[in-house]
Amino acid sequence: MKKISLFIPLLFFINFAFAANETQTVPVVIAEPGLGINQSELLILLLLIFAVILLVVAITLLKAFKVMYQQQLHPGIYQIPVPDKPLNYDDWLKQKKKGKSVWEKILSLKPIEQEKDLEIPHAYDGIKELDNPVPAWFNWLFFSTMFFAAAYLFYYHIGGYGDLQDQEYENEMARAKVEKAAYLEKSANAIDENSVKADNTPMVLAEGRTIFDANCQVCHGDKGQGIIGPNLTDDYWLHGGGVNNIFKTIKYGVPEKGMVSWEKTLNPKQISAVTNFILSLQGTNPVGAKAPQGEKYEAENPQDNEMKSAGDSTTTANATK
Repeated sequence: MKKISLFIPLLFFINFAFAANETQTVPVVIAEPGLGINQSELLILLLLIFAVILLVVAITLLKAFKVMYQQQLHPGIYQIPVPDKPLNYDDWLKQKKKGKSVWEKILSLKPIEQEKDLEIPHAYDGIKELDNPVPAWFNWLFFSTMFFAAAYLFYYHIGGYGDLQDQEYENEMARAKVEKAAYLEKSANAIDENSVKADNTPMVLAEGRTIFDANCQVCHGDKGQGIIGPNLTDDYWLHGGGVNNIFKTIKYGVPEKGMVSWEKTLNPKQISAVTNFILSLQGTNPVGAKAPQGEKYEAENPQDNEMKSAGDSTTTANATK
C-alpha cells in the first residue's frame, strides 16, 4: 500500500514535468481566430485534463486496495443469508401502520369491525340502523357557506362596498355606451366612396356644417350657392350627384378644375359628414345662386344609399343569421 501511495504523486509529477517540457519544445504560434488559444496551450490543457482523470482513477483504485488489504488482515466470517419467513394475512395486517388514512378521515369511515358499536338499539323488520356521524368534509362545507353568507351580507348590503345588481346593470350599460361610441368611431373611419351612406341626423349635419364653413364656403359660398366653385343646391352636377359621387369628389378632388383632394386633410368620417351636409342643401335655392352646371342627376333609388336603423334593417332572416 505504501508503494501505491508513493506511486500516485510520482505519476502526477511525471505528467507535470512532461507538460512543462512540451511548453519549451513546442514553438509559439499565433492564436487562431476561432479558438483563442495556440497549439501549445491547447496541448497543456489536454495534458492537465488527462492528469486529473488519472488522479481520480488512482484515488479510486487506492480506496479499493485499502478495502482489500483490510479484508486480508482481518478476514470476516461468511454468513449464509437466511430468507425471511413469509407472513400470513393476519400477521401482515398487524404489522401495517395503524391509524386512519387521509381518505378515511375525510369521509369519517370506520372499519367493519366497529359496526356493532355503531348499532342503534332498535330494528324494523330485521333492519338495523347505524349511528354514522356526518362526514367532516360536509361539516366544513356547511360552515364555509355560513361564513361566505355573512361576508357577502356585510360586503354588499351592510358595508355597501360592492355594487348591487341595479348598479352593476347601470355600470355595464355605461361601459357598453363607451364601447359602442368607440366602435362607431372606428367603423366611421373605415368607410369609403363605395360604403358611405346618406345620414341626415342633426349631429352629422352639424359636424358637416362646421367642416363646410371652415373649408368649403370660400369657393362654394356660405349657403352652397357657388362662388368660384359650382352651385351645390341644385340638381345639376359636374362630376355626378348622390352620396357616393360627392364623397368621391371631395376625397380625391378634381385638380384640373381647382378642386383639391381632402383625403389627407379630413378623415373618412368628416368627409362623410360634409357630404351629407351638402346633400341637405338640395332644393334650398339661396339668393344669388349660380346657374346650374353639368348634368342633372337622378338616383335610381335614393333609399338604397340611406342609413337604416336597426328596426328597419333587422328581419327574421337577418336575426336568425
